[in-house]
Amino acid sequence: MNPFITQIRNLGPARLAAMGGVAVGLIAFIIFFATRFSAAPMELLYGNLSSTDSREITQQLELSGVPFKTANNNTEILVPSEKVTPVRMQMAEMGLPSGGSVGYEVFDKMDALGSTNFMQNVNLMRALEGELARTIKAIDGVQSARVHLVMAQREMFTRETQEPTAAVYIKMRSGRLAENQVSAVQHLIAASVPKLKPSNISIVDERGALLSRSYENDQQMVAAQQDESRNKLERRLAQAVTAMVESSLGPGKVRTEVRAEMEFDKVVTAEETYNPDQQVQRSSVTVNETNTSTESQPSDVSVANNVPDANLNNQGSGRAQTSENRTEETVNYEISKKTTNSVRESGTLKRLSVAVLVDGTYTPAPAEGGERTYVPLPEETMTKIDSLVKTAIGFDANRGDQIEVVNMPFTGFDDIAGPEEFNLLGFTKEEVMRMAEGLGVAVVAVLVILLVVRPLVTRAFESMPQGEEALMSEGMAQLSGPGGVPMPGSGQEEEEDLDELIDIDKVDGRVKASSLRKISDIVDKHPEEALSIVRTWLYQET
Repeated sequence: MNPFITQIRNLGPARLAAMGGVAVGLIAFIIFFATRFSAAPMELLYGNLSSTDSREITQQLELSGVPFKTANNNTEILVPSEKVTPVRMQMAEMGLPSGGSVGYEVFDKMDALGSTNFMQNVNLMRALEGELARTIKAIDGVQSARVHLVMAQREMFTRETQEPTAAVYIKMRSGRLAENQVSAVQHLIAASVPKLKPSNISIVDERGALLSRSYENDQQMVAAQQDESRNKLERRLAQAVTAMVESSLGPGKVRTEVRAEMEFDKVVTAEETYNPDQQVQRSSVTVNETNTSTESQPSDVSVANNVPDANLNNQGSGRAQTSENRTEETVNYEISKKTTNSVRESGTLKRLSVAVLVDGTYTPAPAEGGERTYVPLPEETMTKIDSLVKTAIGFDANRGDQIEVVNMPFTGFDDIAGPEEFNLLGFTKEEVMRMAEGLGVAVVAVLVILLVVRPLVTRAFESMPQGEEALMSEGMAQLSGPGGVPMPGSGQEEEEDLDELIDIDKVDGRVKASSLRKISDIVDKHPEEALSIVRTWLYQET
């Protein structure tokens, strides 16, 4: 134990401090490496958070005792993977994250008795803007959004009213909003604010680019939407034809262009039709009338004929009798009537023009480096392709549709293979990345040990005082040459240096096995020189 302590003391404070620092750093690195892979993996809880949401969420996590970490300037919060779903449900109950905007919850903590009409209107505006911003951020790809509304206020003693307007700022995670998404945001805000027209809404992205088109009126906006609808139909038909034909000829062998003529006129039709063959009896009225009258014609006029019961005595006298019968029937019929009111606002397809360019086949190139030979497709194949295209687009000859399928060689197009799913020996990309991460850490640890720790330790031990035998072996190589003749320049100075190097007080008298092996090797390799050195020692003693 004493030689070891002596060697440690001989290192000096500087070397001991360096070795201690390296040892502490190595231990810390090993502890980090062990905890890095032994601890539970952390997963993203929320990302792209505002400072307000980040502060509130971290406070709730601290109260709940859930371990967490923050990253990217506190905009991302990570928690253990097994706690992601429960924590999100807990935060959702508290209304977090709120997106950094104030919604209708601004009215939850207000004192209605102490608020003025102006304050109520301002809070209503803030709540409406905040709710719209939250809805826009729910769109896929949108990182943050802000909405500014200018509501219409009618001034006193004026008949003119100001139309409401809106300005929207949208920041995307990547890319930019598509035209259909911009139109959707405009209509979303217009439907949420009374009397707000989509043409009065401006949308700007984080680059300062105006995403919404400038329309003077709603008619221009409707015309732009009609153009977009026609372009969408053309793209859909072109993709359908290309995908179907490429399944037979191969990818990159087909080019399709579609032109559609559409009618977007608003048509209102009111039609009323009567069918005389379909009659229905609605009502029937029948009237039967019978009238009977009798007139007497007496032969004389006297007082006896005018007294009561005189007619009974004069029945046999002459008289005139009249009888009348009348029957009247009225029948009302209802004729079948059909009333049709139709309004057509969507586009109507009037005509289609489709051009399909297909590539042929190529014979293999000769071995001496010649060019490939183009071979057109057979007529039978072209006929089948023409039939497939007609079926895919819904060809209608009465509508005036035109289709041209042309077989010509392509230039400058190579077969493009689709992206293949990453798979290395059955491992997915994520698994390979994790293994590569662990391997990288292990390689760094090995390099630190080999390139930093080992050289420091080696230099420290090499600088320690050597034993007497090691110094003697070095002295033999320096003092003697071949044949026992002293080497040039090895005079009194070399002997003095040798005396300075040999310090009997620092040698403990123990000869190491390695020193003995070195001396044995030198004697075996140079026996004559060793014998000359021994003779010199004998002569010096005598």
